[in-house]
Amino acid sequence: MATPPSPATAADRFPAVTIREVGLRDGLQAITRTVPTEVKRQWLQDAVDAGLREVEVGSFVPARLLPQLADTAELLAFAKTLPGLTASVLVPNLRGAQAAMEAQADWMLLPLSASHAHSLANLRRTPDEVLREIEAIRAARDAAGSACRLEVGLSTAFGCTIQGRVDPAEVLRLMRALVDLGVERIGLADTVGYANPAQVAALFTLAFEIAGKPEEGRLACGHFHDTRGLGLANVYAAWSVGVRRFDACVGGIGGCPHAPGASGNVATEDVAYLFASMGQPTGLDFERLMALRGHLATWLEGEPLHGSIWRAGLPKTLTHPRCG
Repeated sequence: MATPPSPATAADRFPAVTIREVGLRDGLQAITRTVPTEVKRQWLQDAVDAGLREVEVGSFVPARLLPQLADTAELLAFAKTLPGLTASVLVPNLRGAQAAMEAQADWMLLPLSASHAHSLANLRRTPDEVLREIEAIRAARDAAGSACRLEVGLSTAFGCTIQGRVDPAEVLRLMRALVDLGVERIGLADTVGYANPAQVAALFTLAFEIAGKPEEGRLACGHFHDTRGLGLANVYAAWSVGVRRFDACVGGIGGCPHAPGASGNVATEDVAYLFASMGQPTGLDFERLMALRGHLATWLEGEPLHGSIWRAGLPKTLTHPRCG
């Protein structure tokens, strides 16, 4: 197995970091309350004002299952009015994909669990059945001439609360199938917070051998939860081997319904600080990020927020409020 490059080498070889804000979907799906649409619009505007240029705005799932995301089409329409914003939505099946195409989402995000048990619990289908659904979605997209692109998130890639260990060979098998299906982007997700940095670096290194070099952009996202306190360490490990796009939630909200005790995603503001502290540009404005976090504490009053940097602020050795 190739030795991961040093941070300096990785920084020289690959482009700047992109942080995709996923709080409006991954965050809110873990919270039972329904946030008013006008508040979500302000949330989205605040995110853009803070420099975020990729936002997951919701999910096209039946409203009876996730009523808190029932206004996804309306929020996506607002997102399309914001210059420079790339808006994505999660879709669990062909019906959701058709809704995403009709609403002109820039990207549709398709979940595929590497854990057989998690796949059955979450989608009521085996991973191979989900692959066939993804194939049908790609065919429908191509037939419709839609500009909506496909990204598949390989969830539970590092372990599963139901199944336990997930064989890396299974993750790589599914990735080969996705490459063969022609999806535009693939991500690896530590859905339940089981990953460690060595594991992350090793699996992404193997995955690049299948999906192509980091700069080619097919293996394009790391999605980490901070359930056991290793979220940022895992972000760094993925970055060290070439990953340059990461999912995060302001306030560290979110989680998986099949991950008891999950504390949420890595916090956007913590990830922004991590890269700023290493001189790696993200284009995010720390002061505006912290203002958004303050608004979130009001909008979600009573809900636990997470993250570390909000308690202490930036150190004196990092005085510029823009994180790259």
